[in-house]
Amino acid sequence: MSIERCKIIDLPKITDPRGNLTFIESNRHVPFDIKRVYYLYDVPGGSERGGHAHKALTQLIVAMAGSFDVRIDDGSQKRVFHLNRSYYGLLLTPMIWRELDNFSSGSVCMVLASNLYDEEDYYRDYHSYLVDVR
Repeated sequence: MSIERCKIIDLPKITDPRGNLTFIESNRHVPFDIKRVYYLYDVPGGSERGGHAHKALTQLIVAMAGSFDVRIDDGSQKRVFHLNRSYYGLLLTPMIWRELDNFSSGSVCMVLASNLYDEEDYYRDYHSYLVDVR
């Protein structure tokens, strides 16, 4: 998979003086059925999350509150996305190494996933990942 397939998705934003609303629908706003939702919060300053790739999983990462950086790598190219709006999501395709860092205080990272948790889907060692991706 190529890093070029990873992109920011502009999510619907309904503006209202009482507060804004954003929604995400399977196979409409994301190109997959949503099978799992999880979120990261209370990440201590200076900590990193991620540090892995998935063999088959597709994900959408959203900064629900605060901000953080997502560093992605496909074995030949690297790119950094700064997420700081709850109406933007970063689409990550399979075989993309990701690292999340630079979390602001009070940040919340929500992830929508195309599959249920499966430890066999992970590359947790960067060098093993590079062998298979190249």
